[in-house]
Amino acid sequence: MTNAKLEVLTPENSQLIFIDQQPQMAFGVQSIDRQVLKNNVVGLAKAAKVFNIPTTITTVETESFSGNTFPELLDVFPENDILERTSMNSWDDLKVREALARNGKKKVVVAGLWTEVCNNTFALCAMLEGDYEIYMVADASGGTSKEAHDFSMQRMIQAGVVPVTWQQVMLEWQRDWAHKATYDAVMDIVKEHSGAYGMGVDYAYTMVHKAPARAKGSHRTLAPQPANK
Repeated sequence: MTNAKLEVLTPENSQLIFIDQQPQMAFGVQSIDRQVLKNNVVGLAKAAKVFNIPTTITTVETESFSGNTFPELLDVFPENDILERTSMNSWDDLKVREALARNGKKKVVVAGLWTEVCNNTFALCAMLEGDYEIYMVADASGGTSKEAHDFSMQRMIQAGVVPVTWQQVMLEWQRDWAHKATYDAVMDIVKEHSGAYGMGVDYAYTMVHKAPARAKGSHRTLAPQPANK
């Protein structure tokens, strides 16, 4: 017996959907710091761009309630259409179903707001009716409380959803540091979006390997000059 969930995520078997990464939706998020949430969403988007992952962006009630998708996310995919909906469940929109089908990948990585509503209903319906495998990016999604997020994740896991984090997804796509075509771009994302890991990479590059500092512009270091006591 084969188990498709034992297969690691690869650029060849994955697609990605961002659901309702919009400011009014983010205002209601209490399960994760909202700046951390946006950082993780944009890091995931940049990783998808590096690995040419087919990516769908869908929104709900943009004009009447939710506001425009995070501009930092849209700037990663300037050529992508935005699939507007009225339903809280993305699966209810024909454009979304058609986009997923065109991408032709059964492993669907999901990052959305809110976990307990838009992510939950999409995941369950896409598995039941579309026979997709769902990989829910827990730290690029958010709920209206920690309990709302956590129990929704538990419900989805019980139904067969695979929980992941954004950096985990990126590094599964990379898989081997010998894959030099994407190595530098992945390291750039790490340095900008991976917190302590990125700080460590910056330190190793500059202090150990003597690479130039990453900051732009010329910054002189002035020698110490003790003041007279």
